[in-house]
Amino acid sequence: MQIRVYYEDTDTGGVVYHSNYLNFCERARSDAFFDKGITPVLKSGHFVARRVVADYFLSAKLGDLLEVKSELLKMKAASFILKQSIYKDEKKLFELEITLAYISFEGKPQRVDAHTKELLLSLFD
Repeated sequence: MQIRVYYEDTDTGGVVYHSNYLNFCERARSDAFFDKGITPVLKSGHFVARRVVADYFLSAKLGDLLEVKSELLKMKAASFILKQSIYKDEKKLFELEITLAYISFEGKPQRVDAHTKELLLSLFD
C-alpha cells in the first residue's frame, strides 16, 4: 500500500513523527480489508494490538511516497503476528512486528474461527 507523507504527519522540519509510522501501518492493515470490500470490524469481533516491537532505520520526510508491506508471520488460536515494513524506494525506513488479538465486542479474547483465519491468510500471505 502506498502512503504519501503530508504536512500533518511531520514536525516543523518536515520529518515524520515517530508515532505516525504506527498510523501508516494501521492504515495498511485496514486497507487490506477495505480492498476486499469488507471492514476490519468483523461479525463476531475485531482485532486489537497486544504487543508492538518497532525499529526505526531512516526518516521519512514531507512529500515522500512510502510503501507499506505486510507479511503474516504466525497464526495463533486467538491472535496473529504480522510484520510490517515501510520503504521509500528500495530503502527500509521502519519495521514493525505486531501481535493482534481477536476479541469479542464485549472485550473478551476469543478464538479465531476458521473463516476468519482463511480471510487473514488471503489478506496478508
